[in-house]
Parts: sequence; C-alpha cells; structure tokens
Amino acid sequence: MYPALAVAAALRELVFANAEGDSRPHNPPNQGVVASVQGATSVTPPPNNVVYVGSADGMERQLVPQESDLPFRAIPAAALRGRAPWTLVRNLGTMARGTRVAQQLIDELRPTAILGTGGYVCVPLFLAARNAGIPTIIYLPDVIPGMAVKLLARLSTWIACNVEDSASHFGFIKPAHGSTNLQSKMRVVGYPVRAELFEQDQPACRAAFDLDDDLPVVFVNGGSRGARSINKAVATLLEHLLPFTQIIHMCGREGDEQFLQEAAARLPNNLQTRYRLYPYLYSKSAATTPTMIGAFGAATLVVCRSGASTMAELPAAQLPAILIPYPYVNQEANADYLVRHGAAMKIQDSAMLGDGRPEEGPLYQAILRLLTKHEERTYMSERGCMLARPDAAQSLASMLFDVAARRSPA
Repeated sequence: MYPALAVAAALRELVFANAEGDSRPHNPPNQGVVASVQGATSVTPPPNNVVYVGSADGMERQLVPQESDLPFRAIPAAALRGRAPWTLVRNLGTMARGTRVAQQLIDELRPTAILGTGGYVCVPLFLAARNAGIPTIIYLPDVIPGMAVKLLARLSTWIACNVEDSASHFGFIKPAHGSTNLQSKMRVVGYPVRAELFEQDQPACRAAFDLDDDLPVVFVNGGSRGARSINKAVATLLEHLLPFTQIIHMCGREGDEQFLQEAAARLPNNLQTRYRLYPYLYSKSAATTPTMIGAFGAATLVVCRSGASTMAELPAAQLPAILIPYPYVNQEANADYLVRHGAAMKIQDSAMLGDGRPEEGPLYQAILRLLTKHEERTYMSERGCMLARPDAAQSLASMLFDVAARRSPA
C-alpha cells in the first residue's frame, strides 16, 4: 500500500476543512501540492488538486489508477549506479531526460509543494523543484535511508521519517555534537496507511475470502513482486500447515502462481479448500471482494518480508508476525525494529526450512508456536499496537500543507 495515497486522502480532507472554515490558511485556488511514493504526488487546480507522479516503467503506473482516483503522470528515471560503465552512462542519460520532463511537468502544474518518498524517480523531480523554488519534503519510510534518500535529503526543504531510529543512519547527521541543520529540519511522523486497517471485522473479512471463521488464518504476504524463497517454502509446507490452519497467500506477479497451484492440487480436497492463492490483492475493491486490507483483517498471523509498510501495517492491524527480511536491501533493520519492540519474530531467508525435515524447520515451528500460544500472539499484538500511529497520514499532510504555505511544520 503506497503511503502517498493515504497522504493524498488526508490532504484532500485538510483542504476541505479549510474550505469549511478551518483557521489554517489554505492553498491559493490556482495552485496545489505534490506527494510521492517511489515517485510523487502533486496538487494542481481543483478538482484534480492532487496528482501522483511516478516512474514511467514502475508498478505504480498500473496500481495507482486501480487503487485511487488520482491522476498519474510519469517521468523517466533510473538508478545512479550500474554494474558496467555503459549502464551508468545510460542511466545518467535517463535521469537527464527525466529532469527535463520533470521541469515541463512543474511548469504545467505549478505545484506549491512536493512530497517524495524515495526512489530515483524523485531525483529529477526534486532537482526541477529546486530550480523553480518549490519547497519539498523527502519522506523516509525505512529505518535506514538508501542512496537516493540521502541525496534527496540534501535537496529537500524538510525531512519526514517513519521512526525516530532513522536519524542516526544519516551519515551527515552527528547527534553527539548537537543538532545540525539537517536534524533541525527532520520530523518523525510514522507511516501513512489506510484508516480501514485500524478497524476490521474479522468474520466479515474471512467471509470475503470464503474462509471458516472457526479456524486460524495465516496471511503469507510476499508483496507485489512476490518473494520466491517464501513461496517455495510455503509450497513445501502446505501439507503440514493446512491440517490446522487456513492460508491466504499473496505470491506476487513474477510467475510463482503456477508451481503453487500445482502444489495445492496435490493436496486432499479438504485441505485444498483451506488455501487461497492470489498473485496480488488490491487495497481498494468492492465490499465483498477479497482485498489486501481484508487479508489483514482475516488473519490470525502474518508471514511476510519486512519492507517499510510492515512497520505500520502490522501495528495498525494489531497482528503478530514472522518476518523474513529480504537479504539484499535494508529490510533487516526494519525487522529488528519490530522484534526489538516485541511485535514480531524474525527468521533469516536462508534458514526457513532448516537442514532436515521441513516440518522441523524454523518457519513451520514458528507458525505452529504462535498459532498454539494465544498469550504470545496477544503480547505481540499489544506491543505492536503501541507502535501504531493512526495520525501518520494527517501529520504528513499537515506538514506538506505548512510547507506549501511557506510555514515551518509544527
């Protein structure tokens, strides 16, 4: 679930409140704001006062129109690194082209502020915004900033973070020597998620998936691109898990659905009916149609990677989790944050099935343990709930609103 979509909704509510007589001044009628997620969202003349700007070849190009009514605009972008010199040269050319497109977009939309949530697509947009004198906010959803966010923090007017642990991970911030300029422009706001996550009707959510309300439900969430190692582990463990639980499995769109369907087809009929497999679940859909939010609502326990959204979605849904960080990015620190606060368990990607029988491996044993120990699940849920920030979207929207009005955020 993209945080910019939650911020856009909160921003629209804030603008509406101003129109109804709120004391805070609102944006000039011919201007607006930009917000971003691996891209950006921008506010232009009413009624389309929020526009989502993303990568020309990113998944957001398909997902944003599906999950919101925001207009989507694309700009070229590429990572500022490459394994070969010619790759770097090509990527630099893409970024130069992206900066020209971003400048044309800013000239057309005339935004009053821009919110970026990382990713290289934000770099050309922030460069163009700086040249045009438009204030910007870079939002860090993960605990550890990547290269793009570190660069964008230098370019931005303000920095917003998901958690307070992030401050020490900026190499240019030295807390021991007092507040630097970059520290003074940083705010901790949480991670914006849809409000529906906080109030779920579990029986109704399970009914939407046609699941038995008397059996526990494990939601295996591999993310939009899937997690092949997790998918393979689940395929191996289906025959051992389904006798005592039901599974909602979002396997991603990278082709793993076929071997998972084949694994399920080898099961007895009574176990096949306990397995729900989806390449992807949208956050927004018809009331009785399975959704990502509904999967959280139906779940007793979640097995997932530890991307930035997990640090907000799990506490919001008050769900215990088994986290399996993706080994090659900064997910380890995200998982450690939840584990340290008692809200989750962590298993290394390479250790899921162990070295012997799969049902004796760490993943199966962790699922069995949490499903049979109600008090441990309750403890994790309560600890996670303490980390939840229901006002994150409103906080970030207010921050963006203040920046657009050329005020210092509260």
